[in-house]
Amino acid sequence: MSEVRFYHLTRTSLDSALYGILEKAVGQGMRTVVDAGSPERAEQLSAQLWTVQPSGFLPHGTAKDGMPERQPIYIGENSENLNGATLLVMLGGQAPPDPEAFSLCCLVFEDRDADAVVLARKSWKSLKEAGGFLSYWQQGENGGWQKTA
Repeated sequence: MSEVRFYHLTRTSLDSALYGILEKAVGQGMRTVVDAGSPERAEQLSAQLWTVQPSGFLPHGTAKDGMPERQPIYIGENSENLNGATLLVMLGGQAPPDPEAFSLCCLVFEDRDADAVVLARKSWKSLKEAGGFLSYWQQGENGGWQKTA
């Protein structure tokens, strides 16, 4: 099973944390799929990537842009790997339907979203029982990541 990392946000917004994860992935040459859960959310995230860091640019696209195979970061309504990605980013704590389709899966969820926290716990349990290679990262007081499991 691929590596699955849980990112529990306690200090920053999901949008801000997502930018950081994607920036690091692009820097490492990783192609990425972001499962936004709906076409509307995908378009919202795409628009926000243009404004989170005015000085930076992350090459990305959505279904609306077409040609997903040419997008280093593809933001979709599900986790379908249309761009040959090795990284999947799931939003809201839901387990990936097919973690083997990617080398690395990141589940990103906010502490203030109680439903997402519950879902992340269920995802952890089911992936652990399936023999997954899991790690759990939580933001510390300074906003940096601390590995807690």
